[in-house]
Amino acid sequence: MTEVASSPAPSGPALAPRDERRGALLVFLSALMWSFGGAIARYIDIGDSWTVVFWRSVWAAAFLLCFMAWRDGGRGTLRLFRDMGLPGFAVALCFATASTSFVVALAYTTVANILLMQAGVPLMAALFAWIAFREKVSTTTWIAIATVILGVGIMVSESLGGTVSPVGDGLALLIAVVFATATVITRRFSHVRMTPATCLGTMFAAAFAFSQASTLSVSAHDMAFLFAFGVVNLGLGLAFFATGARMIPAAMAALLGTFEPLMGPIWVWLAHGEIPSGRTIIGGGVVFIALFVHLVLEFKRQTQPSRPGVTGLPSPN
Repeated sequence: MTEVASSPAPSGPALAPRDERRGALLVFLSALMWSFGGAIARYIDIGDSWTVVFWRSVWAAAFLLCFMAWRDGGRGTLRLFRDMGLPGFAVALCFATASTSFVVALAYTTVANILLMQAGVPLMAALFAWIAFREKVSTTTWIAIATVILGVGIMVSESLGGTVSPVGDGLALLIAVVFATATVITRRFSHVRMTPATCLGTMFAAAFAFSQASTLSVSAHDMAFLFAFGVVNLGLGLAFFATGARMIPAAMAALLGTFEPLMGPIWVWLAHGEIPSGRTIIGGGVVFIALFVHLVLEFKRQTQPSRPGVTGLPSPN
C-alpha cells in the first residue's frame, strides 16, 4: 500500500495509531454537529443576519467556557488561554471569520453554492500544508480528495444555473480558505490546545456582530433555536474539532469535514420535508464511498505490524 497522508508535525509529539483513530472520530463528530446548521437555521425567523451571528456566537462561547471549566478547572482554563499564543490567536480569527461569513452568506447565495465552495477545503488544506510546511500527501489521499470534490459537485450542480451573487460566493470562498488555514495551523501546532482559540473566535464574532446588529431582541421561539445553533451546531462542533484535528494529518481532518455537506441535506429533508434530488443522492453516495474506502485503508495501514510476527495493535499498557 502507498504511504498515506501527511507526516507528523515536527513541533508536536508523535501520536499512536489509537490516538489518530480517536482524533478521526472526533473530527467526524464535529462534521456531524456542523451538518445540523442548515436544518436549524431554517427554523429561525430573524431577518437580521448580524443578530443571528451575535446570539449564535454568545451561546457557543458560553458553552465552550463551561466545557473548559469543567474539563480543566478555572485556573486551567486561564492557563490555556495564556498558553495558546499566536497560533491560537490565528485560529481564533479564522473561526470568527468562517462562522460569521457562513451566516451572512446565506442572505446572498444558496446553501448549495456555499457547500460547493467548502468542498474545496481538503484540497486547500493539503496544498497549504505542502506549501508552508512541506507536509507529504500521498497519491491515494489526493485521489480520495478529488473524488469527494467530484461527489459534492454532483450534489449541488442543479443549483448553479441561477443568478450568482459575487458577495455571497466571495464569502463562501473565504470560509473555505480560512477553514483550511485553521486546519493546517491546528495540525502543525498539535501540542497547543485549540479549544480556547475557538472560544476566543466566537467572542470575536459576537463582538463584531454586536456592532453591526440592528437589534438584539428576539422571540422565545427564535432564542430556542439560536441556543441550538450556538451550542449544538457551533460550540460542540468546535470542541470536537479542536480536540481531534491536532491528532490527525491536516488532509484527513479536512477530508472528514466533508461529511458536513454530505449529511446536511439529509437533516433538512428529515426536518423540513425537502426531498434530495437524484443528483444529491448520487453525489452523496460518491462522497460516502470515497471517504469509507480511504478511512478503511488508512486504519488498516495504521494497525499493520511493522515487522512480521508482531501485532500492529497498540499495547493496552
